Amino acid sequence: MNAPITQDVLTLPRKLPDSGRVNIIGLTRDQLRQALIDAGTPEKQARMRVGQVWQWVYHWGVRDFAQMSNLAKDYRALLAERFEISLPEIVTHQISADGTRKYLVRIAGGHEVETVYIPEEGRGTLCVSSQVGCTLTCSFCHTGTQKLVRNLTAGEIVGQLMLARDDLGEWPQPGAPKDETRLVSNIVLMGMGEPLYNFDAVRDAMRVCMDNEGLSLSRRRITLSTSGVVPEIARTAREIGCQLAVSFHATTDAVRDVLVPINRRWNIAALLDALREYPRLSNSERITFEYVMLAGVNDSDEDAHRLVDLIRGIPAKINLIPFNEWPGAPYRRSSNNRIHAFADIIYHAGYASPIRTPRGEDIMAACGQLKSATERGRRSRAEVVADVSHHT
Repeated sequence: MNAPITQDVLTLPRKLPDSGRVNIIGLTRDQLRQALIDAGTPEKQARMRVGQVWQWVYHWGVRDFAQMSNLAKDYRALLAERFEISLPEIVTHQISADGTRKYLVRIAGGHEVETVYIPEEGRGTLCVSSQVGCTLTCSFCHTGTQKLVRNLTAGEIVGQLMLARDDLGEWPQPGAPKDETRLVSNIVLMGMGEPLYNFDAVRDAMRVCMDNEGLSLSRRRITLSTSGVVPEIARTAREIGCQLAVSFHATTDAVRDVLVPINRRWNIAALLDALREYPRLSNSERITFEYVMLAGVNDSDEDAHRLVDLIRGIPAKINLIPFNEWPGAPYRRSSNNRIHAFADIIYHAGYASPIRTPRGEDIMAACGQLKSATERGRRSRAEVVADVSHHT
């Protein structure tokens, strides 16, 4: 197996520097068990204590050890002395006309990421960030115009889900009738950052989210989106097993090199080789290919036919994404007629080709628009268009 890809970024310790206490949020069951033992819990009791604390924190949403009534008072005091239940902070909260909610979330060190909740009929999807900024500089993506600051910890990733449940009032109430309705029923790792460049934290966070005694999200309700970090794709299948989406966006290496620069490291052929193995390794039904529609760049009939030929043999659906424009964006959205013509070619080849309805555009919460307050200089529209023209 290839060695994990690493990034030269700061990863914060789990111990909170201002208090000296360990933050429980984001610890896996095994990590929490060891932390409780290190804090003085007898090994024979540790597994039971993990189950008790876990249910209070992740099922009931309790943030105060004093409220954990099935624990002895002196043990609650020990927990309060050695541990914290600490979440990121919501700085701003915007609600779109279509009901989409965008949260600007402040994490340790004063950095900020964005999280988006998208309500739909029968389900609600939370779009979660995994890094502050991004290394990939995809030329159509607003987040890609911001440099990478650091990876999020597992606790900061899980914390985004817990903050959304706070805001939506979704924690169960003791004594109330059981309600199986889930306002946050799905997670997509499609926010800021490349999840597979922060693999360990993302894996641990998803294990917390999937635990059926707490947040209890099925792995089939979690979708990880990657731009194509090929060596980590098989590892994702084995260690997480969630649904996989790929930011594909082009049918030739020349165009994808510009749109998704990671293609210069792992080209389309290498990426597709890894994707062909994923459904078998993860026992997932199919892979989602994300394809942003850019006028005159990747939206021709020839592109549609090439796309079908490339993915032949892979159980897949193709999400067609009308480009969500942002101030200074170097591209334009394909026309509705062009998008539908492209979709028809894919559909008649036997693949589902839904056209994504843009959500939250009025609050800059749509796909590819997320960006924290930290800015860096952006390439001009003319520079990027010239680059694309040179390669096409």
